[in-house]
Amino acid sequence: MHVVDTNVLVYAVNSASEEHARCRDLVDSWRARPDPWGTTWGVIYEFLRVVTHPRVLPRPLTTKSAWSFVEALLESGSFRVLAETERHAEFTARTLAEVPLLAGNILHDTHTAVVMREHGIRRLCTRDTGFHRFPFLEVIDPLAPPQA
Repeated sequence: MHVVDTNVLVYAVNSASEEHARCRDLVDSWRARPDPWGTTWGVIYEFLRVVTHPRVLPRPLTTKSAWSFVEALLESGSFRVLAETERHAEFTARTLAEVPLLAGNILHDTHTAVVMREHGIRRLCTRDTGFHRFPFLEVIDPLAPPQA
């Protein structure tokens, strides 16, 4: 299983983005496959915040339209939404102790990383290089050229 970060979902719906077609095709391909993939509730809320914000997108979505995209994901048989477990505080404390200099805006990404860690999921599809600071994640830029 892999988790998809906010930026990939935003690019998938933002037709003004240079990455739009490739990310839309990726999301469509993941939805069509039987193997599980998903995201966290935190990523979903961040996606909703970004795509409906008039200062972020040149043509923001309505909340209804943005939620329709989320509902389409939720209706995909292979899509999962990860949530905190009863051990979330333990995993958070461990991560904060192990990964130096976690503060400010990176703490939102820390939440995603911790939830993934709780569920034993390593692979994260994102364009955000900040996730490389978490040694327990395998960060995949889904738009990077294949390495030879």
